[in-house]
Amino acid sequence: MAGCVAAGRFEPMTTSDSLHGAVAGYDPGRVVADLRELAARTGGPEGSRRLCWTPEWLAARALLRESLATLPVEIDTDEAGNLWAYLRGASDDTIVVGSHLDSVPKGGWLDGALGVMAGLELLRSLAAAGTPPVTIALVDWADEEGARFGRSLFGSAAVVGSLDVVAAATLVDKEGNQLEQVIGEHGITLAAIDGARTRLRNVKAYLEVHIEQGPVLESMGLGICTVTGTKGIERERVIFRGQAAHSGTMPMAMRHDSFLAASRFALALAEIGRRHDGVTTIGHAQCWPGVVTAVPGETRVTMDMRHISHDSLAAMFSEMKQAASDAAAAEGCTVDYEHIFRIPPMPFHPLLLDAARVSVQEVEGHDVELPSGALHDASEMAREVPTVMIFSSSIAGLSHTKEEDTPDDHLHMAVDAFHRTVVRTIDLVASGQL
Repeated sequence: MAGCVAAGRFEPMTTSDSLHGAVAGYDPGRVVADLRELAARTGGPEGSRRLCWTPEWLAARALLRESLATLPVEIDTDEAGNLWAYLRGASDDTIVVGSHLDSVPKGGWLDGALGVMAGLELLRSLAAAGTPPVTIALVDWADEEGARFGRSLFGSAAVVGSLDVVAAATLVDKEGNQLEQVIGEHGITLAAIDGARTRLRNVKAYLEVHIEQGPVLESMGLGICTVTGTKGIERERVIFRGQAAHSGTMPMAMRHDSFLAASRFALALAEIGRRHDGVTTIGHAQCWPGVVTAVPGETRVTMDMRHISHDSLAAMFSEMKQAASDAAAAEGCTVDYEHIFRIPPMPFHPLLLDAARVSVQEVEGHDVELPSGALHDASEMAREVPTVMIFSSSIAGLSHTKEEDTPDDHLHMAVDAFHRTVVRTIDLVASGQL
């Protein structure tokens, strides 16, 4: 078939006759053209407008459906709102590819959409070559961003069974609309959402191509790389409580200033990130009573930390708790925590990593690999299914903004390497190695 595995590692691919047409027919230029058409329909001077569960998001999906309508695929939507297109193969064993069309408000033209349009082109090329050895499914995940209701990876979490429907029922957007009501307008109910889990039946692998959303590849002068996995995340609200007092009459030595405690904590948290070669962030801080004439009696901060190593992340989390306790004690305050979000590090599958490394080597001549600091639907799928990703560079490391961009030649390389990796994965699945 399309390749071989020796001593657990991939050797360079020799394409079989059955897949030669798919390899030759895959057109990276058409992927970029599809992305530009999507941007023309759902973007503008302020960036992308594909916020999930809105008319602009539906318009993006309508464009995808228009393209899929020309192909011999079965199209439907699951109980979580994910859009699927199946190209049936000689076997029911299934390889899933895709990403998400939804965007943050005023977002970029590539985030998520690159993976969907690369998957669309994969279906075109495979369909033109005949019946593939295995079934290929393209998925456009619903509400990957979580920009409206704060729950990222909504659709993919539903499919793997990690979505907390009780918590989801409490979510509201900034206008006060309940998530349950909004998704109901799209024919989705939380009571039935577990039915989406049937989509994992016969799935043997998941592959995704995405922009890096960071500056590392560009700083190295590279266009693409293999992604080793997604970093684990610990996210907490840390609440420091002291005593509010008049800012003019309470002496400095007698204060219980919650903001000073939070400030000590912020500096210590940054040092924890540096020491472990991870990342730590205070993303939001708010004081009460919140006026210039009062010592802050309570300060709340949101804490985010990430690492690709489970042990390192656990150590960082433990040190964070100690740093918060020490900071509170230094200012005569107390500290409490409210859990926000947690996901473990998700290393990708060794055989698929080998396939991706060889593909990147063929396309750009190196074997550089990076972990992903951002979450992706691949983070959820990797819980249950062998998974891998390919990154393209991001100009200036910018994403989630209208300035998001990637050179066209880097996009071409990324989808080329993605396609080669998929073809190798077809071989792995067809030969029973996955």
